[in-house]
Amino acid sequence: MLSRSGLRAALAAVAVLGLTATTTLPAAAFTDQEKAELGPLIRDYLVNNPEVLQEAIAVLEKRQSDAESQARAKTLAGMKATVFDSPRGVVVGNPKGNVTLVEFFDYNCGYCKHTLSDINALIKANPNLRVVLREFPVLGPGSVEAAQVAVAVRLAAPDKYLAFHQALLGGRGQADRARALAAAKEVGIDPALLQKQATSPELNATLDESMQIAQALGLNGTPSFVIGDDVIVGAVGLEKLQQAVTAAGKTPASN
Repeated sequence: MLSRSGLRAALAAVAVLGLTATTTLPAAAFTDQEKAELGPLIRDYLVNNPEVLQEAIAVLEKRQSDAESQARAKTLAGMKATVFDSPRGVVVGNPKGNVTLVEFFDYNCGYCKHTLSDINALIKANPNLRVVLREFPVLGPGSVEAAQVAVAVRLAAPDKYLAFHQALLGGRGQADRARALAAAKEVGIDPALLQKQATSPELNATLDESMQIAQALGLNGTPSFVIGDDVIVGAVGLEKLQQAVTAAGKTPASN
């Protein structure tokens, strides 16, 4: 049977375990009888000190996040050429910039619409920033149709892609093929040029490439960003994006 002093020592160990959330206690350290006696003590301690659970959960979440980041960085290291330099991504900003930010977006993503002004501000504030735009239609058939038109614009009138992109992403209403074609016409793109690309295998090949990258990196929503060795998920705002750009600029190899 566990002595009173032993119980106190064990309880102290539990307290340390909870407060630091970094130590593990080997199961073999206790007999079955001791484990049975410790169970209620541990429960009482946690009930009376619930903040221990909150701290432990926070540490666990951080460990999981760090593990995901490491896994993404390892995956990214093997596919940087495709992520940053594939001709299927549209480059805006400074094509020869020493920092590259890749954005995965959906034309029906409300957060992407809000992020459009952040991207424009980043380009304006960072003359050495190279931005790669990647269609990532995950919000339904209309998004896929709009993305296919976007790829056709890249193929037929690459110099007008950015104007088209801003017109469609900055517009109101549900994006689909009809609205995308209207946005293209609005910025002066001949519909006949786009029609010639309607059956191009590049339309789906481009979207498939984005999907494959996203799957490999564990991206499941828009907007998502890749910069240097980091992946940023969500509309994090201009300040955090600028921080990422600044940090990447201090790294010798930022893409």
